[in-house]
Amino acid sequence: MSEPKTRVVTPVAAQAGPRVVTPVAAQPAAVPATADAHATPAAGNLDSGGGLKVAQPMPGEPPLNQLFRTVMLHEASDLHLKAGLPGMMRLRGVIQRMNTKILTQEDLEKLIYPVLTEKQRKKLEEEGGADYAYIIGADECRFRVNLFRQRGKLAMVARRVNTKIPTFEKLGLPPAIEKLCHYEQGMVILAGVTGSGKTTTIASMLDYINGREALHILTIEDPIEFVFSDKLSIMNQREVYLDVFDWHMALKHAVRQDPDIILVGEMRDQDTFEAGVHAAETGHVVFGTIHASTAASTISRILDLFPPMMHHAVRQSLAFNLKAVVAQKLVPSIKPGVQRVPTNEIMIINPTIRDLILKSKDDKLLDAIRIGFLEGMVDFTENLRLLIERGDIDKATGLEFAPNPEQLKMAIKGIRVAAPGIL
Repeated sequence: MSEPKTRVVTPVAAQAGPRVVTPVAAQPAAVPATADAHATPAAGNLDSGGGLKVAQPMPGEPPLNQLFRTVMLHEASDLHLKAGLPGMMRLRGVIQRMNTKILTQEDLEKLIYPVLTEKQRKKLEEEGGADYAYIIGADECRFRVNLFRQRGKLAMVARRVNTKIPTFEKLGLPPAIEKLCHYEQGMVILAGVTGSGKTTTIASMLDYINGREALHILTIEDPIEFVFSDKLSIMNQREVYLDVFDWHMALKHAVRQDPDIILVGEMRDQDTFEAGVHAAETGHVVFGTIHASTAASTISRILDLFPPMMHHAVRQSLAFNLKAVVAQKLVPSIKPGVQRVPTNEIMIINPTIRDLILKSKDDKLLDAIRIGFLEGMVDFTENLRLLIERGDIDKATGLEFAPNPEQLKMAIKGIRVAAPGIL
């Protein structure tokens, strides 16, 4: 590989056409329970009244699939199931009711338990929750499922994952993302809150590399979301708790499996981060995700994984192994057929930023990002301005999501705020 590499985030799937969507608040307080509310849900008795149309049942499929197919029908992003409510889904960022009866605890058990493996059910009983991938048809659609208990009763949230991996252009990512896909070693981190499209962006980046370089790309995920096809690269995907005992064991094995690139699904604790850094130090490219709201705040978020006495050593490690941080949010789009588009903040580790990290001057990182625009760096304010200018979002949306609305107003007028001295 040459120089940097990149990961992409994909917005929620586009609607096929305009739909009328009523927010939950405008729906009736509850859908009346039918006489068979405690009966075993069958493919034909989920319909009720008072919500979005339910998909037709498919012969031979478990009844739960009818609810998953309803999410697919409306191109929603998430399925929510809870005792005492009808089926619910998130559509264009808003929770909506499905046209089903109110589900009881017994209904949920009869819907969910038949599709669980013995291992998943054991994990639910012992740990109170289980994460797994659920596939509709012959890989027709994939869902990332979190099954849990709340107030002693079953509940489920399932995120729909696009089976087709979108390109950078399709996602509307900044041009610098491509540059981040060409590093020969080091760490690239995708930051954002849950549901910000980090996984989609990384999948897009890996698929870009997969189609252009003959490498070994190893992913470690829980669960596997996007399924890659081998192109020029060899793609191996390991699902934690299914293909390997745990994260620690997967990362220990990873460096012995001759990878060029390693994807760590989430840097969730000290051990995971240390293993990722070790892989980067030994000549691998490591992609990972972390929950942080901005590129600059990612540094402090990583430090939070460690005790204070280790912070100096962690800063040293970040300064010399971190290559870039991409923070991402999804914002409502005004483009026809597109629900949301990503807005990004990109911090590429150059000598200035490396020095700021070493000297603990994290409050100056945003200024360094702003003056690094010629290297491909961009802050949220400038990226939102570009999205408005491109016609992806309207001005009101940009101001709503801007870290500093007044600076965005000035940027729209062509006034650039000069960055102060940062060293």
